[in-house]
Amino acid sequence: MKAKPKILFLSTGDATRSQMAEAFLRTFAGDTLDVASAAVNSNSLHPLANDVMKELGIDISGQAAQSVAELFKDRFTCVVTIADAARERHPVFPFTPRLVHWNIADPAGAEGSPDQRLEWLRHLRDEIKLQVSQFIAESAPTGKGDTSTSQQRSSAAAVDGPIEEDRKGHNE
Repeated sequence: MKAKPKILFLSTGDATRSQMAEAFLRTFAGDTLDVASAAVNSNSLHPLANDVMKELGIDISGQAAQSVAELFKDRFTCVVTIADAARERHPVFPFTPRLVHWNIADPAGAEGSPDQRLEWLRHLRDEIKLQVSQFIAESAPTGKGDTSTSQQRSSAAAVDGPIEEDRKGHNE
């Protein structure tokens, strides 16, 4: 039996963006992928994150971001770094066949009244949902079989070839 492709969402700030992305991928892809999330600075969530996800019927209250140090031991098919490129650095996973970067603002930057912050977080959630949907659509098996082993991508739109190709040599 072949191992499921392993996808890691890594926020460079707190865990809000990576946990939202993890929840969307689990919801959209079911159990076809092994999905994890982590954060560089904090494993905590923005206080309103679970509220805005529940609005779409997704409960992330039981989810927990993993330790980045622990994740360096794993091999991932794809690591998606989620950072505000103007403010944050994205770490490197040198042994991952596919690296993807999404430029999504840090939820810590939400300002204004409570209603304005809630609306800002809804916008962030919707942006992550769109990115995850595009990631799935563009990573779905096509039968073409891109065989490259190391690719740095600047956006989810640049992901090419099937996720399954990256399983070669990475069975657990």
